[in-house]
Amino acid sequence: MRQNYDLPDSPYHLTVLRFGAAGTGRKAYVQAGLHADEFPGMLVLRILAGHLAEADARGAVHGEIVVVPQANPIGLAQTETSFLSGRIESGTGENFNRNYPDLSDLGNLALGPDAASNVETIRAAMSARLAAMQPDGALAHLRHTLLTLAHDADLVLDLHADNEAEPHMYVGPALWPAAEDLAAAIDARAVLLSELSGGSPFDEACAGPWWALAAKHPGLPIPPACLAATLELGSNDDVSPERATEQATALLRVLQARGFVEGSGGHPRLSCRATALTAMAQLRSPVAGLVVYRRRLGDLVRKGDLVATVIDPLGGETELLAETDGRLFARHSQPYAWPGRVIGKIAGDVPLEGRTGNLLSD
Repeated sequence: MRQNYDLPDSPYHLTVLRFGAAGTGRKAYVQAGLHADEFPGMLVLRILAGHLAEADARGAVHGEIVVVPQANPIGLAQTETSFLSGRIESGTGENFNRNYPDLSDLGNLALGPDAASNVETIRAAMSARLAAMQPDGALAHLRHTLLTLAHDADLVLDLHADNEAEPHMYVGPALWPAAEDLAAAIDARAVLLSELSGGSPFDEACAGPWWALAAKHPGLPIPPACLAATLELGSNDDVSPERATEQATALLRVLQARGFVEGSGGHPRLSCRATALTAMAQLRSPVAGLVVYRRRLGDLVRKGDLVATVIDPLGGETELLAETDGRLFARHSQPYAWPGRVIGKIAGDVPLEGRTGNLLSD
């Protein structure tokens, strides 16, 4: 079933695809394009939706699966410079994947010794809190609509991409290794764990309230009832149909293995270890200039290795060295830097001093 949700205070609407039936079992929610200039996930979900439509037609979807192939109609319209700029909302300067409402503040809840009953109570309280909110402006309405669609799901997958990157995944420590099949499905080369990465991104807005409530009520069984993760599918502009077909098939197998769709499922072996997000080094340039990479994407580096050189066309050169041992899993596709710009990401094993507060790139 296809539904359109109008966003008040704007000319935009959100298109949502539904498979299976609500209230008949568990719920999965999958979206792409929250950063509207990250394109691979949109094609992946177009293909995945085709598989789900076929399964739904033969009664092979169990529970409910909600798919949003383009989760950000506001960002998709930001083409004033003849170049789509969909990461930051032009009117407010806010990142589209930040500042989602905190659903852990639910007041006094009638919780008890039964975990399933507690999950039901908490989800009902979350729904009531969302229903009582009065968002102001198109961006707030978009955030509210997406969280309303996803907050009661057992599985939430937010599909993204990076400037130039290998597949990788962000997920909460409480959800690992339960989420290993997701990382293996996209052939992740880095899995980054953080309970609170800063800025309240979408996946943490869905999953985080569960471990926050568990901490508030240590004597009661409150499971991490929403497994939410951010899946970075590769590079922003990689919309290869062959690659998208492979990734859509891999996500379908995840849904099969988790009982949402009939089928054998299964996933390959994960080729990396999960490490703390605080151990991920962000390679920042202290100066402006052209970026010349000395290491390829996917290279293993040692602390002190030369990763890139920033060259001032009118002056000198600045060497950027690895801050940690690890894998260079992401670089910037535009070879120009300015002071403070992140031009590379290295997944290491050892938490780094100073990696506190907002751990994600804006």
